[in-house]
This record gives sequence, C-alpha cells and structure tokens, in this order.
Amino acid sequence: MKLVTYRSINGDRCGLLHRHSVVDSLQVARMAGWSDVECADIRTNRNLLQLPTARLHALQQTVQQNFEDLKKEGAVFSISETGLAAPIPDPQKIICIGLNFHDHAEEVGVKPPDAPIFFAKFPNSLIGASDPIIPPRDTQQVDYEAELAVVIGRRGRYIETEDALSHVAGAMVINDVSARDLQLANQLWTGGKAIDSFAPCGPSLVTIDEIEDLQNLWIQTRVNGELLQDGNTASMIFPVPVLISFLSRIMTLEPGDIIATGTPAGVGLSRNPQRFLNSGDRVEVEIESLGMTNNPVVPAA
Repeated sequence: MKLVTYRSINGDRCGLLHRHSVVDSLQVARMAGWSDVECADIRTNRNLLQLPTARLHALQQTVQQNFEDLKKEGAVFSISETGLAAPIPDPQKIICIGLNFHDHAEEVGVKPPDAPIFFAKFPNSLIGASDPIIPPRDTQQVDYEAELAVVIGRRGRYIETEDALSHVAGAMVINDVSARDLQLANQLWTGGKAIDSFAPCGPSLVTIDEIEDLQNLWIQTRVNGELLQDGNTASMIFPVPVLISFLSRIMTLEPGDIIATGTPAGVGLSRNPQRFLNSGDRVEVEIESLGMTNNPVVPAA
C-alpha cells in the first residue's frame, strides 16, 4: 500500500496510490462501510497509522475491488492535477541520524561512531516530492543528503532489536537538505538542518509489507541529471532495527514519527571541488522500491 497526502481545493487530504492515480481515503472508507466515528479518524495519514493493520488493508482491498465506482464518485485524481505534499505532514518527531554510512564517515574524515548520532528536524522542514527547496538568505552552502526514512506505525518504548520492524509502518524517500555553513557554525547541527523546506520527502509512504529488505536498497542523488550519490542501505553502520531500539531507550516512539537513517558518500561538502546547490538546480533523490523526490532549488526566501 502507498499512502500519500494530496492537495485539494479543500486543503491537504490523505489518499492512496492506485494505478498511478490518487484515491481519496475518506471516500474509500465510506464506500467500505465505515461509520462516521471511524471516518472521523481519517484526517491525516498519521491518524490512519494508529488504526489496526487490518483496517488499513481493508481500505486497500476496497480500492482494488471498487476502483471504477470510486472514479464515478469523483474520488480518483491524477497526480498532475492535485500535487503531493509530505506523506506524513504532522509527525510528532523527525529524528535524523548522522554519520550512519561507513563511506560517508570516511569521506568526512571521522571514525564510525560507537553509538548513533541523532538530531531533530521539525514539521516546518517537510515538503512534498516536487515542491521547491527555498534556502534562507544567510547561507551559501546548501547541500543534499539522500536518505531512507522509516515511519513508526506502532507506539513503543524499550523496543528490542528483534521486534523493532514490527513497529515500522513503512518507508519513504527523504532528502536531509543541509546549510553547511549554518550547521557547522554551532556544535548542535540544528541551525543548518531544521530550516523551512529542508526535508523534501515522498512521493508516498510505502508500507513495510511491500518492501523486501530495508537493508538492501540502492539509494542515489542526481543534481541536474549528474549522479552524485550512489549507495546501498546495506552500508549502514547501525541498521534500522538497531536505530529504533536505541532511540526507544531514550524516548517513546509514536505512530507517524519519522526516522531519517543517514546518507551515503558523495555529499557536496566532501567533493573536490565542493558542490553546493544553487538556484535553478534540480535535485533528484531515488530509493529502490520507494520512488523519487524531484525538487527545484529556487532563490533564497
């Protein structure tokens, strides 16, 4: 199942991808016979993730069996006519992992960390898969970071590593855009990370049952068509289950929480010469089985 947030004249709404079209989740639930109380829970995909898995699969089955009827009801839209926002626009937490690929740690000249390094972004950074990246006026060093993001589907604290994936709802592409000059001006990286529009993601949240192996997905970045990052999630220092277990010892993980799991080598900061993003550039981040973000960089706000 692929969950999206699509734009409508009535504001952002949650939907499902089917046959390259968006189907409105609320109208699917009504066709499936859900009560008004149950339908009231369909406000964002974060709300949907808190429902039992069987209820989500019931929505998917309804779409598959009644797609033509849903089209007649006006519940089906083309992506081009609607546009997509961030699949999870309202997470409680966005947790980003730093230096989590062996080759990336090597290219920045540090030894692999003994424990996961993490920092926060906030919902203000989230944008859709084709929305513009808008740098602040105070940076000259905007960088790209292709990352696998996993989204929590089941609340948990003190999660065991072997049980960690049962807490994952799905995964999506995320670009941990960074203003390196602002980031490195402070020992805490937040100033160069938690910037408006600096977390393009999507295009959809792909549920975990449709992903064969989170630790064997190729991941790439292209800028203006030039391949700049080309890695595989197998190269993570701390695999996804380890990250979830580690973080859950510090904080309760809630449905909708986003964990960006780190980037492979090839970031602009470490290239010779350095390759930062400029207005007019187009940044594509693609992950096997999950899709691609494709964002233009526009002049500073």
